[in-house]
Amino acid sequence: MRRKCFGLLEVCAIMSLLPSGSLADLTCEAVLVLSGNVSLQSLASTWNQTLSNATGQWSGSGLYCDTSVDGIGTCWPRSGAGQMVSRPCPEMFYGVRYNTTNNVYRDCLVNGTWALKGNYSMCKAILHEEKKGKMHYQIAVIISFLGHCISMVALLVAFVLFLCLRSRRSIRCLRNIIHWNLITAFILRNATWFIVQMTMSPEVHESNVVWCRLVTASYNYFHSTNFFWMFGEGCYLHTAIVLTYSTDKLRKWMFICIGWCIPFPIIVAWAIGKLYYDNEKCWFGKRAGVYTDYIYQGPMILVLVINFIFLFNIVRILMTKLRASTTSETMQYRKAVKATLVLLPLLGITYMLFFVNPGEDEISQIVFIYFNSFLESFQGFFVSVFYCFLNSEVRSATRKRFHRWQEQHSIRARMTQAMSIPTSPSRVSFHSIKQSTSL
Repeated sequence: MRRKCFGLLEVCAIMSLLPSGSLADLTCEAVLVLSGNVSLQSLASTWNQTLSNATGQWSGSGLYCDTSVDGIGTCWPRSGAGQMVSRPCPEMFYGVRYNTTNNVYRDCLVNGTWALKGNYSMCKAILHEEKKGKMHYQIAVIISFLGHCISMVALLVAFVLFLCLRSRRSIRCLRNIIHWNLITAFILRNATWFIVQMTMSPEVHESNVVWCRLVTASYNYFHSTNFFWMFGEGCYLHTAIVLTYSTDKLRKWMFICIGWCIPFPIIVAWAIGKLYYDNEKCWFGKRAGVYTDYIYQGPMILVLVINFIFLFNIVRILMTKLRASTTSETMQYRKAVKATLVLLPLLGITYMLFFVNPGEDEISQIVFIYFNSFLESFQGFFVSVFYCFLNSEVRSATRKRFHRWQEQHSIRARMTQAMSIPTSPSRVSFHSIKQSTSL
């Protein structure tokens, strides 16, 4: 079958490369090229997709629908009657770019005429998708900022409570010292998060100056201390419940080494790796094929796994051996286990989400963004609530401190009131009256 040339050498070249069975499509695309609706580059790059997406093409005798271009500019090839034909969505319409990977559908009726309208419901404007994604990202940023602010306030209140009540013996116990250090670690991490948000800009990222790399290293260090202090919480609970008589051997300096000291050489090693293998963009993110971030992420994952093993063993023992026990110490351990059972998954799930790919589905990406922003930003708030505000020892010490303050205030008020009563010079004591009568 002889091919018709429309006067463009490029179109004719494309025509010569196509099989004769695609003449209807070729003519259709050539019409679009001549009308200026489709570029030659787009025609050449999307031709294979066009052939694969076009269904119901007519290749025999009988009724058929002629090649047609609708009002939107989509070309419909010659197709058999009674068939539904699919075509790629238009690349551009009224200056708006559309996603051409989706299809538009139109029926070739049994009488050999095209349906009045095609189904363009699957065509989505790329600009609209970008705006929608940007909107969700901005909302997630607001949630993250508010969450960090609320967490910071709660953490500071919890820190001040521990500081004011540190003179009480119940607050000076090792368990509450671990809580206090964990809260301190979260305060420092949140503080460095705010510093990162206020100082890191695209220009700073590109400049890769020394101070921005130090800020990133500081943030990762305090992020690591959160996990290692949670590991300290798990170690203490496991020792207190599983190895009941070994708590006397535990010392504060052991947990200080675990929580503050161990993360330091890990971050130093990570910084050296970044300096030599991935020294760009203030050490945020990672270059393809470079795995220096696992230098500090690996120990954090290991800590999470060990803590989950500790908790499983703790819960197993509490459910079997300590169910009938009603001692106050056992009840305190149960409350501590409940708090850790809530907080450790929160801390772990939010970190594990960084390794999860939500895929290309729009709904899964939105859920991932919101879920991750909420949990990560409100971690400090949950830690404050479970380890301080709901801590029975802290609440008891706070009540006693408040009652003592009330008593001192009321005594001082009564003394002030008694001293402020005016004494009249006409008043005479009973003793003086008695003396005057005796005279």
